[in-house]
Amino acid sequence: MSRIEKNPEREERIVMEIVVDAYGPEEQAMGWCCYLQDHLEFPFTAQCIEKKRSSPLKVGQTVEVKQMAPEDECEWDMLVEIEWDDDLLAVPLSQLDAPDADDVTREAIADWRYWVERGYRFG
Repeated sequence: MSRIEKNPEREERIVMEIVVDAYGPEEQAMGWCCYLQDHLEFPFTAQCIEKKRSSPLKVGQTVEVKQMAPEDECEWDMLVEIEWDDDLLAVPLSQLDAPDADDVTREAIADWRYWVERGYRFG
């Protein structure tokens, strides 16, 4: 069951711009990866808004997002790389918010979080 209501404008953008012509999970993931790569203005500051078992970030923690994770790491979730202990660490984009980023970046993050919160999956 979805955690949020359907948003017709966002649904149309996702179907017509992001996963258009995607015929399987790999193509959907690639569509999302390309969309985010084109719309996220790196680097940007983000705040953790949700605890995830796959990530060491704590709610409220601020991080610097450097880039998308490599495509082969984004086959089932959209991951971004952050600075972490003098290295880069891939974390789920869905656990981040970037209220101080530019409008295009904020909208792209919101699109991905919408997809996740609606319960959509690749496939």
